[in-house]
Amino acid sequence: MKKILLLGSGELGKEFTISAKRLGCSVIACDRYADAPAMQVADHFEVFDMLDGEKLSKIIDQHVPDLIVPEVEAIRTEVLLQKEEQGHTVVPSARATNLTMNRDRIRDRAVELGLRTPNFRYAESMAELETLANKVGFPLVIKPVMSSSGKGQRTVNSLKDLESAWFYAIENMRGDRKRVILEEFVKFEFEITLLTVKQHQGDTLFCSPIGHYQERGDYQNSWQKQPMSDSLLERAEHMARVVTDDLGGAGIFGVEFFVTKDDVIFSELSPRPHDTGMVTMYTQDLSEFDLHARAILGMPIPKIRLIREGASHVILAAGSDEKFDFVGIDEALDFSDVDVRIFGKPTTRPNRRMGVVLGPNLETVTAAAKKIKVISGK
Repeated sequence: MKKILLLGSGELGKEFTISAKRLGCSVIACDRYADAPAMQVADHFEVFDMLDGEKLSKIIDQHVPDLIVPEVEAIRTEVLLQKEEQGHTVVPSARATNLTMNRDRIRDRAVELGLRTPNFRYAESMAELETLANKVGFPLVIKPVMSSSGKGQRTVNSLKDLESAWFYAIENMRGDRKRVILEEFVKFEFEITLLTVKQHQGDTLFCSPIGHYQERGDYQNSWQKQPMSDSLLERAEHMARVVTDDLGGAGIFGVEFFVTKDDVIFSELSPRPHDTGMVTMYTQDLSEFDLHARAILGMPIPKIRLIREGASHVILAAGSDEKFDFVGIDEALDFSDVDVRIFGKPTTRPNRRMGVVLGPNLETVTAAAKKIKVISGK
C-alpha cells in the first residue's frame, strides 16, 4: 500500500483521494483549515499553513510518504525541491511543482521552449505597472503570478482602471510574492484545457479537449469535447507534449490554451487535475482523478475513452456563512441524466465553489445548476 501525502484538500483533492483509495493507497490530507473536503475521505489529516517551510518539512519527515502530491499553489515549493534531493518522490516532480506554482516561471519556461504565448510583462509595484501597461497595450489582463482558479484576475481597458486591478490582484494572491503579470487580451474563439497524461512507462496520452467559460477569471462551466480542427488540436498536443516532457515526472497536467481561428496560444499549466476537468467524471471511462492516480502509481493506462459527451456547471455561494444549507438539489436531479456533487466545504464566501452539476450538455447543466441555492442556515 502506497502512502500519499496530499498537499491541498479541496474538491479536486477529494476526488483524487477517492480514486487513490480505490487502488489501495493510504492518504494523509493536508490543508490550512480543518474539515476540508479531502480530509473527510482520507485516512489521516494535518492542518497547517503549507507556506510554512519548517512545518511542511516536519510533516513530511513525520509521515515519510511514498508520494508527495501537491493539489494547490500555496506551498513552499523550495522544501519540495530539498525533499526530492533527499530521496522523496514529488508528483509529478519538484521542479514541475516549483515552476508551475508561479505563473511567471512557467511562462518564462514556455517562451524558452519556443511555445507561442500572449505578449506579457511583470510588475512589482503600482508605478511599474503603469509604465509597462502601455507597452503591453489595452485591453490587458492583470493577475497575480501566484494564484489559482482565476483569483485576483481582472481585465483592464484603460489606465484609470489599473490601480483597482493592482490592489485586487495583491489582495487575492496566493502565497507571499507581490508580483503581477500583465498579459495582452487575446481575442480567442474559445479556450481549452488539454488534459495531458504522462506515464512512467508508455506514451503520453491526451483526453479529448475540454472547452470552458470563465467569469472573474474563474471557471463557471466546461464541456467535453470541444470541437476544433485536427490541425489545431495537433498543434496543441505538440505544445503540451513539449512542456510536460520538459517538466518531467508522471501524472496528469491541465494545459490551457487560447484558440483563435488559425492559431493555438499557450496560456497556463497545472501539474495536477484541473477544475474544468471535473466534467470527466461524467464523460470518460477514467476520470482525470483516476488517470492521475494510475499515472503516479505507475499503473498501466491502455487507453482513454470518451464514453459520452457532457458538461459541468459550478454551484456558487452568494455570501459568507459557517452555517448553511442547500436547497433545490431534488429539482436539479429531476433533469434527465444529471448528477450533482456537493464538495463538503465547511464555510461559504461570495462566489466560493461549493459543488458542481454534471450532465449531458451545457443547456441542461446550466438549467439544473440554477435550481440549487446555498442559503444561510442561521
